[in-house]
Amino acid sequence: MSQLNFHSDFSSYIPPRQVLAVVEKLKQTYKLWQDFMMDFPKTSRYTLGEKIDSLFLDILELSFTANFLPKNQKLPYVIKSSSKLDLLRFFLQISWEIKSLDNKKYIVLSEKLNEIGGMFGNWIKSLSR
Repeated sequence: MSQLNFHSDFSSYIPPRQVLAVVEKLKQTYKLWQDFMMDFPKTSRYTLGEKIDSLFLDILELSFTANFLPKNQKLPYVIKSSSKLDLLRFFLQISWEIKSLDNKKYIVLSEKLNEIGGMFGNWIKSLSR
């Protein structure tokens, strides 16, 4: 039985598509959130903390999917990502107001999510043209 030589024929190799900056920024922000979630009080970790975590994952999934769709199919996914981002910001604000998230962590996450929101806005504009 002969072994296949995967390194000898690159003529049919298709490089993976590049992930957009917004998806990469979301991924980095989610990693930061994961660190912060560990400090959430137990009373909020499995309710509000899980809701925030779930929204992060939904946004990541939607934007990652949109990244690889044909241009004419992206817009609904990006709009949905943007609206879920607004909801995520709302729940983060609640977590800050009830002191489950301290000022410094809230500010760091808010700044990053505001930047991501701008990126979604630009993406929506470019797809709407």
